[in-house]
Amino acid sequence: MRGAFDLANKKILQDKNSYGKPRPWRQKKLENLRYAEYLSILLYKKAHKVQGCADVLRFRKLPDGSTKLYQTWFCKSRLCPLCNWRRSLKNSSQLTEILAEAHRRHSTARFIFLTLTEENSVDGVDLKRRLKALTHAFFKLVHYKKVSKNLLGFVRSTEITTNANGSYHQHLHVLLFVKSAYFKGTGNYLSQVDWTNLWQKALKSSYKPIVNVEAVRTNKSKGKSSLLASAQETAKYQVKSADYMTDDDNRNQQVIDDLEQALAGTRQIGYGGLLKQIKQQLKLDDADNGDLVNVDGDKLSEPTEAELIVARWDQQRKNYLIW
Repeated sequence: MRGAFDLANKKILQDKNSYGKPRPWRQKKLENLRYAEYLSILLYKKAHKVQGCADVLRFRKLPDGSTKLYQTWFCKSRLCPLCNWRRSLKNSSQLTEILAEAHRRHSTARFIFLTLTEENSVDGVDLKRRLKALTHAFFKLVHYKKVSKNLLGFVRSTEITTNANGSYHQHLHVLLFVKSAYFKGTGNYLSQVDWTNLWQKALKSSYKPIVNVEAVRTNKSKGKSSLLASAQETAKYQVKSADYMTDDDNRNQQVIDDLEQALAGTRQIGYGGLLKQIKQQLKLDDADNGDLVNVDGDKLSEPTEAELIVARWDQQRKNYLIW
């Protein structure tokens, strides 16, 4: 009874960001456990490994009273909700740093935000094939002379959404860093029609794909057209967990199985040109397989015992408890 009494008096983890907003540890862990259960049903060997993701969290209490994750173990499975949340934070932090450095080096250059789509994949097998073709088509697009002559660098990310009929919508979000000359004269500027025609050519499609293009205004702190918003759109989740955490268990299992097969060996985010060089020069590690603890890039010295806060996942209370 003593153990049960002690457990009942454990405090629930309260971890907030610098803006005072609670971090979604409990929500993501519950989704992680459900994902692990689906993997087990589908006979994936990694199910047990995924289930143990971030079971024990060690935080460092900072002088201002806030907390920062210091140590844990992440499974790094591509669809794990916990790992995807951390990847998104890391991608956003790295991208913000890279874009700031790029703009510092070329203060007159501009950013363009592209969304490149194609027709839906009919199933998981088709999705795997199309993802490979999508990456190949993008590589062709950025090497067309009309694009490359003013292109300094780019970052592109793949997003996949699921449809009720079992099909998948795969598309690319792209930030292009272009010379200021791009906006000067008809020989440099590409209209939406131009981008659509070039993308159709790269895809080798018989139909006109939907392309959205907009110039990014770096002097705005808010709004759809701001650099920050575009960076966040590029760095967001490849697949939202809501797409495979519905009320339909059979559908969820099929989606997870399809995505596990289709995403194997792929990368969510890819850099090119100057932005790739800057990432290498800043020695930023890989968000897919790298460190998911220090997602903001701030590495602190070793904490003292008094600064450590340890939280463990308690299956009975379905929450993280402070020990």
